[in-house]
Amino acid sequence: MVENSDDCHYYIEDIGLRKKMLIETQDAAETRRGELERSVSKKVGRAIADYDMIQDGDKILVAVSGGKDSLVLLKLLSDRATFVPIKYEIVALHVDLGYKCVHKETLQKFLREKGFSLQIKSVDILKGRPRAEITCFWCSWNRRKALFEAAREHGCNKIAFGHHKDDIVQTVLMNLLFEGEVSGMSPKQDMFGGKVSLIRPLAYVEEPETEELARLAGFPVPHCACPNAKVTKRAVVRDFINQLQDVCPSVKTNIFKSLQRVKKDYLL
Repeated sequence: MVENSDDCHYYIEDIGLRKKMLIETQDAAETRRGELERSVSKKVGRAIADYDMIQDGDKILVAVSGGKDSLVLLKLLSDRATFVPIKYEIVALHVDLGYKCVHKETLQKFLREKGFSLQIKSVDILKGRPRAEITCFWCSWNRRKALFEAAREHGCNKIAFGHHKDDIVQTVLMNLLFEGEVSGMSPKQDMFGGKVSLIRPLAYVEEPETEELARLAGFPVPHCACPNAKVTKRAVVRDFINQLQDVCPSVKTNIFKSLQRVKKDYLL
């Protein structure tokens, strides 16, 4: 309760100050969002050019998991289509694996408001198995199969994934440490004799960038995904790389570059 006119005066001043601070904060966030979008878009453009990912007339199936990376990818590819000299079509598709934390209705509503029609393809990954027996490989294999089927159904010749630089670097170490092989995750990979190509336009973008951009854009990103997300080999490697960064800040870039600088004379 306001006791007197002086109290009322200070109360009104306080409200005005808070409104001003809120507006300034919102303006700063919008400025940062614009700067980050331009920066990330340039990296996406460079990756697309370096690996010849998209050609005129392509029909691209964007794999929308519901996470931050795929939503950022969908937005950037859509924005890019408005100013590049080539024409391509986008089909946004979500493979529903039954994870309760990914609310497909919320995702559909959000994307509809942004002008996208999200297609849903449901997959029974259990197929009679107990959930405890479902491995990362089984889940990934079924999702990839569903995406290939969807690409054929929608007449798409490209499938775009939201894998970023961190994913690629982690995959290199995972294959080295757990599979005993030197291989990675290619930014572009032709499948079935070139009938379908897998592309990863976020190959030069780091995860902190997609995290911040998704937050500033207000994307409805779920707080979970795979039920085993915290105990996977990828999680172990991610933590390992984070520790290495304390000693060598450029470790992710170095591992990424190593894929382009293989010295075969020094291999077995």
